Amino acid sequence: MFVPPFQSPDELVAPAGRLPGLRLVQLLSAGADRWIGRLPEGVLLSDCRGAHSGATAEWVVAALLSVYRHFPRFAAAQARARWDYSRTEELAGKRILIVGAGDVAEHAVRRLEPFEVTTALVASRPRAGVHGIDEVHDLLPGFDACVLLVPLTDATRGLVDARFLAAMPDGALLVNAARGPVVDTDALTAELVAGRLRAALDVTDPEPLPAGHPLWTAPGLLLTPHVGGAVPLALGRAYRVAAGQLAHFACGGMPPNLVQNGY
Repeated sequence: MFVPPFQSPDELVAPAGRLPGLRLVQLLSAGADRWIGRLPEGVLLSDCRGAHSGATAEWVVAALLSVYRHFPRFAAAQARARWDYSRTEELAGKRILIVGAGDVAEHAVRRLEPFEVTTALVASRPRAGVHGIDEVHDLLPGFDACVLLVPLTDATRGLVDARFLAAMPDGALLVNAARGPVVDTDALTAELVAGRLRAALDVTDPEPLPAGHPLWTAPGLLLTPHVGGAVPLALGRAYRVAAGQLAHFACGGMPPNLVQNGY
């Protein structure tokens, strides 16, 4: 069994796969995209689902509130020592479509309920209370915001393309707390520059965002540097989840967080 360091680099994946007798790689992160399909046949992969869900869901709520209450505008005014009084929007009453129906999405729904919003979930396959991804283009026009909480897989890479964005109503907000490549960066940049959509991104493609990239100056964008789960207690939670997964495996069972396709 091998537990890579948290946020381990891509260069570690190949050497890890050559470890003698390796049967399981247990991650400390919820995202497993850099490991999927890159381990030898027969080596299991388990993520740290549940360790970072609460913090990431908290970031989603913070991003929604910041955009709707115009905090970036007021922060910019403060930097200029300007008293920029204006009315803002509010989160209450908003309709929010969450693409992803896993643990983070469940945490996000619970945190949003007190704000009197309407939420709906979308997953790779429909089930009770959850829409299938095939419905997403029909659903988008009826929602004020779309929150992305999916893993990065072949199915989700580029999911939010020009057609997806075009289905969102004017003034709608895209919130990405998933992975940068889930969104077509050029298509999103075009919508932001046109002033038709807004966005709050904790992840980008490429990442880190290089100097001079058009997203740095795109209007209507709140950008944070992949900090959704970067909180003081994150690593302790991750080790507790990982320990539980390893104990389950050591006793002859499959880790409950075994990485599967779908969201």
